[in-house]
Amino acid sequence: MTKENSIRLFESKKVRVLWDNDAEKWYFSVIDIIEILTESKNSRRYWSDLKIKLIKEGSQLYEKIVQLKMVANDGKMRETDAADTEQILRLIQSIPSPKAEPFKMWLAKVGYERIEETEDPEIAIDRAMATYLKKGYSTNWINQRLKSIEVRKELTDEWDLRGVKKGQEYAILTDEITKAWAGLTTKEYKNIKELKKENLRDNMTNLELILNMLAETSTTELSKKEKPTTFIDNYKVARKGGEVAGNARRDLENKLGNSIISPLNAKNLAQKDDEQLESKNE
Repeated sequence: MTKENSIRLFESKKVRVLWDNDAEKWYFSVIDIIEILTESKNSRRYWSDLKIKLIKEGSQLYEKIVQLKMVANDGKMRETDAADTEQILRLIQSIPSPKAEPFKMWLAKVGYERIEETEDPEIAIDRAMATYLKKGYSTNWINQRLKSIEVRKELTDEWDLRGVKKGQEYAILTDEITKAWAGLTTKEYKNIKELKKENLRDNMTNLELILNMLAETSTTELSKKEKPTTFIDNYKVARKGGEVAGNARRDLENKLGNSIISPLNAKNLAQKDDEQLESKNE
């Protein structure tokens, strides 16, 4: 079963979704949807109570809820209750909410967008660019970020080919690449930028993105050459790939006289771009 995890936005709120290529349908995080519809501070408790109510009413909805691995707040892949579009529409009927109708329209839109993106992948790129623009990123940064997504996809495709498992093994190899080029674990890097569950790449400067891309591209090319067959072999290749960018970072830092690793995050980067734009217009 081929699956693709991603995040969609409903009124600027995140909804974890998973596309199942074999079944050709979306699965949505039940907890995320309940949180949006109820605006409850304890959506898990709300869902727990609702499950009991549905079972008492003889509803078959709960029986069709499945457990799928999606990205949790800590960045790790964890199992969570999920349902397809048909079941989510039934769930909405059980939750009194003024957002019910807008959410139904959003579900239809998500389904239609997937069909469009399958027929024309450039549409997905255009939507990603529009989302980043709304968040205040500069066009130059967005171009770098979109390229980094392509580089990352090439790396994960290579990992899939070498038998690396999604989730924990992906995370371990990514962490090793980051340590090798930045001198920091992913967690340490996030701490410097004062991040919690936010995506690290979404909070990198252009230069950080470029070096991260160099590290991941190097890992991909080395893997193609060495053809690792075990996780340990893949781990060694990841370290070598990261070291290529690590050497480049240290060489540039020696010439610049300052560290490339920046405490700036998305909010700071957007503010910096605004200040630079104002300066040019003066």
